[in-house]
Amino acid sequence: MIEAYGLTKRYGAKTAVYNLSFQVRPGAVTGFLGPNGSGKSTTMRMILGLDTPTSGQVTVGGHAFRGLPNAPRQVGALLDAKAVHGGRSARNHLLSLAQLSGIPARRVDEVLGVVGLQDVGRKRSKGFSLGMGQRLGIAAALLGDPQVLLFDEPVNGLDPEGILWVRNLMRQLAAEGRTVFVSSHLMSEMAQTADHLIVIGRGQLMADMSVREFIEHNSIGFARVRTPDGEPQQREKLLTALQEAGGQAQPEEDGALRVTGLPLPRISDLAHGADVRLWELSPHQASLEEAYMRLTQGSVDYRSTADMRSGLQQPMGAPGAAGPGAVPPQAAAVPGMAAAPQMPPAPQGAPHPAPYGPPQQQGAPMPSGAPMQPGAPAPQPGAPAPQGPPPAVPPQPRAPEGGTLQMRAPQAPAGGSGAPNPYATDSPAPPVGPPAGNPPAAGPGTTPGSAADSAKNEGEDA
Repeated sequence: MIEAYGLTKRYGAKTAVYNLSFQVRPGAVTGFLGPNGSGKSTTMRMILGLDTPTSGQVTVGGHAFRGLPNAPRQVGALLDAKAVHGGRSARNHLLSLAQLSGIPARRVDEVLGVVGLQDVGRKRSKGFSLGMGQRLGIAAALLGDPQVLLFDEPVNGLDPEGILWVRNLMRQLAAEGRTVFVSSHLMSEMAQTADHLIVIGRGQLMADMSVREFIEHNSIGFARVRTPDGEPQQREKLLTALQEAGGQAQPEEDGALRVTGLPLPRISDLAHGADVRLWELSPHQASLEEAYMRLTQGSVDYRSTADMRSGLQQPMGAPGAAGPGAVPPQAAAVPGMAAAPQMPPAPQGAPHPAPYGPPQQQGAPMPSGAPMQPGAPAPQPGAPAPQGPPPAVPPQPRAPEGGTLQMRAPQAPAGGSGAPNPYATDSPAPPVGPPAGNPPAAGPGTTPGSAADSAKNEGEDA
C-alpha cells in the first residue's frame, strides 16, 4: 500500500504539490489523473525517494522508500523509458539491473518473454522504437517481482495490440493482490483499466473515488428518445407530456429528443399515456473523458490561446516576440535603470548613436539643440546657380574658443590638382562662401565637403 499524508513540494517560489493525502490500495488498479503540470510526476518521484518532500510524508508498505530493505524487489517503477544505455542490448541492460539488486539472472529471460522482447533481447536498445522502449521499461519494473508497481504513461508509443496487452497486464497484476498505480492521459484507456481514480489539479487533490462514482459526480446523464420520423405530431405530443411532467427536452440534429430530469421508466409511462409510439428510448451516461474535462476545466495551465505575456520574455524585435496583432511591451524595466521616456521616432536621415566613434551623419552637421530644418537639394552638375537669397539654415558649428574644429576630410578625386586641403584635420577650418549669408544646406546623400564646394562656387559666380 502507498500512503501519502500532507505531501507538499516546493521549488523555490513555485509549489508543485500542496497538502496531498491519499492511499493506493492493493488488489486494484488506481489511476492517477491530472492536467500537464499538475504535479503527477513530482508525486511519483517523492514516492520513489527521488525527490524529498518539503513537508509531509509518503510511505510504501509503512516505510519510506529509502528505508526499504532491497527496494527493487519490493517496488518496481517506470518513469522514463529512455533511461537506458543505448549501446547495451536489452538483455544486458536487464542483467546489469539484476546484478545490482541481487536478482537471479534467469529472471531476465522471464521478463523478456512477458513483455514480448525475447526475439530482440540481444539487440542494442538504441535501435528500438518508442513502443519497444516502453516494453523494455515495463520489463525493468517487473524484474524484481515486486508487490508495488508505479507506471507513468505506460502505453505511450504502443500500438493497439500493445495497449491491449498493457491493459490485461495491469489487471492481472492487480488480481494477484499487487498495488498498481498508473498515470495516463488516455481517458478511454483508463476507463477500461482503472478501478479507482485519484485526480489532482495544480498540486492539490480534486477527487479520490471509484471510476463509476467519479463519472456520476461530474456528469449529467440524459435519456435519448425518438419517435417515428414521418409522424411529427407524435413528437409534439410527447414533448408536451414531458414538459408537463417537469422534464426538460432538447431536440437533436437527427430529430430525437434529449431528455433530462426524468428517469427512463417515467418517460416510458408518459409516452404510453399519450399514445405515442417510441422508436428509441436509451440512457446516456457521460464518458470518463467528459467527466474529467468537466472537473479539471479550471485547473489547466496550458491552453492553445495567444499568451500576451510571451513578449516580455524575449528581446524586443526578436522573431516571434509578439504574435500577430500583439502590442510590444513599452519600456521594459531593467534593474538599476529607469525606464526611458517614449519619444516619437526620429525623422529619416537623423543621426543615430554609434557604438564606436562619431556617428556617420548625413548632410551638414547640426549644432546641439538646434531644430532640424529640411535641407535643399544639392545642385546638379551643369545646372545654373539658384536665384534669389539662399534658404535659411542653422549656423555652421564654430570651434570652441582657443581650439580648432575637427572635421573629416573628403576623398580627393583621382588625378587631383594637389591643392592644399582646406579641411585638414590639424588646422582650423577657414570660412567658406560669401561673407554675407549662409551657404545652402547639403541635400540628402551629400558629404560636408560637397556641400561646402557648392557654396564656394555660388560665391564665385556672384
